Amino acid sequence: MNGQTLLIVVILIIILIPAIVSTLKHMKGEGDCCGGPKEKPVKKKIDGPKLRELVVQIDGMHCQNCKNRIEKHLDELDGVVAKVNLNKKQAVVSIYKEISDSVIRDVIEGLDFTVVSMEQK
Repeated sequence: MNGQTLLIVVILIIILIPAIVSTLKHMKGEGDCCGGPKEKPVKKKIDGPKLRELVVQIDGMHCQNCKNRIEKHLDELDGVVAKVNLNKKQAVVSIYKEISDSVIRDVIEGLDFTVVSMEQK
């Protein structure tokens, strides 16, 4: 093996290692596959009685970043606390103030996910 071939092999290895690591993280659902910065939702707590709880089945979630985006944007709604389960592809939405189901649906679908079903828990 001459020097040029060795140099090319070393460069390819240097390029492939991060790609392989990123692919493995993505396969485990830990990568930020959906682009953009990683979003971390702030854990929101609301005092007072819970009016109702919705279980929302969501299609299109692939990673932790997807989960965090949905939680963050639902939690921005007044009187709403969301807990998303990536493995079950669902969000449990606790509602403490009057808000229509269509608002919840619009937030999720506005993030380019699909609401498969919504039902009272």
